[in-house]
Amino acid sequence: MKILKAVIPVAGLGMHLLPATKAIPKEMLPIVDKPMIQYLVEECAAAGIKEIVLVTHASKNAIENHFDTSYELEALLEARVKNTLLKEVQAICPKGLTIMNVRQGEPLGLGHAILCAKPMLGDSPFVVVLPDILLDDSTYNNRTQNLADMVKRFHETGHSQVLVQPMPREHLPEYSVISCDEKITNPGDSAHIQSFIEKPQDLSTIDSDLAAVGRYVLSADIWPLLEKTEPGAWGRIQLTDAIASLVNHQPVDALYLTGKSFNCGRKLGYMQAFVTYGLRNEKFGKDFREKIKSLL
Repeated sequence: MKILKAVIPVAGLGMHLLPATKAIPKEMLPIVDKPMIQYLVEECAAAGIKEIVLVTHASKNAIENHFDTSYELEALLEARVKNTLLKEVQAICPKGLTIMNVRQGEPLGLGHAILCAKPMLGDSPFVVVLPDILLDDSTYNNRTQNLADMVKRFHETGHSQVLVQPMPREHLPEYSVISCDEKITNPGDSAHIQSFIEKPQDLSTIDSDLAAVGRYVLSADIWPLLEKTEPGAWGRIQLTDAIASLVNHQPVDALYLTGKSFNCGRKLGYMQAFVTYGLRNEKFGKDFREKIKSLL
């Protein structure tokens, strides 16, 4: 079955980015001239996704408004002959893409957030995109969209896909750690997952440095497993615990990240992403680089 749907859980309160996120959703913080969430939606559209379910919170109305049509703004831009800005505003939601919203009433974990989207996703394979993680593969000449590649591999193999990258050992307790049946070390490499450990606190038995990078392509077989998943790490229902169960029933593949990832849910990762995207901005990149040089 072709994958046409994705879920982006945006109900988190962004505590690691306070005080900036006290009144502004973290997903709406800008990376140069677009909010983070827009990059993710564009990534989904490039992978062939036609429907996105945003799992939201009562404080996240700004995200819904961003993808809605603002007739007053468009009329004002048209009246002032701001044609370039008008086109950019009208292109915020890619053509042919439908964005829907559902509330997560309680903060019970990522797995619970995905379950909240099930009525809209139905019994079909789907994509999960975590909003904290921004992917950048622009340094590769033959540019590959990681998510698009994962969807393609799912269609070819029928195997669920998890994007991975190596992490410094001291940071592994913050991530989902993955062991594979063979070593993968190069961008685009793939292997079957053997085990999936969510936020391991005891690293003495961990022999892998691979961590999940916030992109998943999942078969519909995940649903009954997710519905039976008990609270795990940090007392939350973890999506990765359900994927760990799925590994015991069918092959699940790890795909080695092409390019870089930025953890924009943390201040340093957000700063790195902003500077990276700012330096290559077509309009301001050159001047931005000179400004940075003058500050060093």
